Amino acid sequence: MTLSDAKKRANQKWNDKNKDKMTYFRRKSDSKNFILKYATEEDLDKTLEYIEQRRNELKS
Repeated sequence: MTLSDAKKRANQKWNDKNKDKMTYFRRKSDSKNFILKYATEEDLDKTLEYIEQRRNELKS
């Protein structure tokens, strides 16, 4: 399915106005894919430490 020129322009306009959201979505996807596809046991252990650290930062 190809996108019409109007839809392409609308998508680009949204992307340009929402760069922070796009960065957030991309990083969230990257981290999920890393965890599910590539992470070793050691990576997962460190990730859990980072999650706990971040939770504590958000609480304070």
